[in-house]
Amino acid sequence: MQITSYEPGVPSWVDLSTPDPEAAAEFYAELFGWQVTKMRGGGGYRMCRLRRKPVAGIAATYEAETPAWLTHVAVDDADAAVEKVRRSGGTVLMEPADVAPGGRKAVFADPTGAVCAVWQAGKHPGAVLVNEPGAVRKNDLNTRQREKATEFYRAVFGWTTVEESVNQMQYFDWHIHGRAVAGLMPMDDSFPPDLPSHWVTYFEVADCEGTAELLTKLGGQVMVPPTDSGPGIFSVVTDPQGAVFDIIQMNH
Repeated sequence: MQITSYEPGVPSWVDLSTPDPEAAAEFYAELFGWQVTKMRGGGGYRMCRLRRKPVAGIAATYEAETPAWLTHVAVDDADAAVEKVRRSGGTVLMEPADVAPGGRKAVFADPTGAVCAVWQAGKHPGAVLVNEPGAVRKNDLNTRQREKATEFYRAVFGWTTVEESVNQMQYFDWHIHGRAVAGLMPMDDSFPPDLPSHWVTYFEVADCEGTAELLTKLGGQVMVPPTDSGPGIFSVVTDPQGAVFDIIQMNH
């Protein structure tokens, strides 16, 4: 599915912060078939493309930063969004800054501790391909403080929650203007007790079991083996540097 612009409040981009961008580029190129190129004048930032269309990014971590995928939500005004974050109890981790000529970005932690970003598009709208193998399928917030998270994201992005039935587990869709744009999974005792609230990116694959096997051969780890969730077969995995993400094979 090809997208040329995102309305405010819709997750529009993901990128990976990692200590070894070159190794990460090789890993994800093998895993998802991406073409990864270093951006000219981008401080080593790498653009990941599928069929020549942007799907994700790779950047070098700051010192002591944990390797992780970061969800970006589209906004009209990054500065105004950051003020909403502050008023609503979030913590600004990176003040709004221009990523010329792509757009303007800020990073924050919500009141439950999950890290997220806002993206005010310039020439770069976000992911041009989504919802197909090799591209982002969805972004979920996993948290033990559902009510606090619900209040925060309603105030910042105008999201509301709609409960769904997923294999008898409690799960919510984030909605804006009547359509689902992301998900919320309340963390129960099945999650490690020391695991903090976090956003997780799901990449769609054609074969979950086959992709999990390939990932292991490439040096990644399978944390949760392929499991049928109803909407799809998913697996929680990490890349060789330890960044966590999910893969999902949709049950169409």
